[in-house]
Amino acid sequence: MQLNYKQQGQGPHVILIHGLFGSLENLNVIAKPLSEFYTVTNVDLRNHGKSPHSDTMTYAAMAQDIIELLTHLNIDKAHIIGHSMGGKVAMELALTHPEHVNKLIVLDIAPVSYPARHTKIIQALKAVANESITDRKHADAIMQPFIDEMGVRQFLLKSLAKNDEGNFAWRFNLLSLDKNYSIITDNVNENNSCLCDTLFIKGNDSDYILAEHRAAIKARFSNASAKIIHGAGHWLHAQKPLAVNKAINDFLTAI
Repeated sequence: MQLNYKQQGQGPHVILIHGLFGSLENLNVIAKPLSEFYTVTNVDLRNHGKSPHSDTMTYAAMAQDIIELLTHLNIDKAHIIGHSMGGKVAMELALTHPEHVNKLIVLDIAPVSYPARHTKIIQALKAVANESITDRKHADAIMQPFIDEMGVRQFLLKSLAKNDEGNFAWRFNLLSLDKNYSIITDNVNENNSCLCDTLFIKGNDSDYILAEHRAAIKARFSNASAKIIHGAGHWLHAQKPLAVNKAINDFLTAI
């Protein structure tokens, strides 16, 4: 599958992978400063952004999509950075194709299975999909009974756009994401381990990476270290971009 991507900058290669319901634009706050020193490639994962849709959403398939993109771009090895679901794709890639990974950075996700966290969000997205939307303000009003946090609604609304028929619709493949949700929340490859230098960056106010996950992390990434971003939750790169970008830069430039 040929993923949609955006490339900028020059230097060593960095691949940026967004999370669930997102798009390559979500990590621009990381891509722009990195592009001063690196060739940065933002990707739209399958069923997201402008990438093709599919009934399959396994981590093995999504990691293979990244491998195919590396081949297409003639990139032999790259630093891989992923947030949330994208972090799991990055981990799957490192665990199954370590020869293509230089350094690995995982933003606020662990190599474990998670309980359902997005039930209300999926209900809100379906509610919007079932209406004839006039503008984003209309869609926001429909989502409010399901999602209290304005920031979450604003994030989701970035993926609402007019389709070829001129109607507002979600860019991501909501049908497939809903159908495959239990696979998305499941664990990554549990049989392999990776010796690549790895950094887990956690938002201090987030519960996606917990002390109880340490054993699972070390079992798969023995050369892993951690950085905590204070005053940030799961969307740490949006809440504390300077601190996150410093952590990333310090790790990538460390010998």
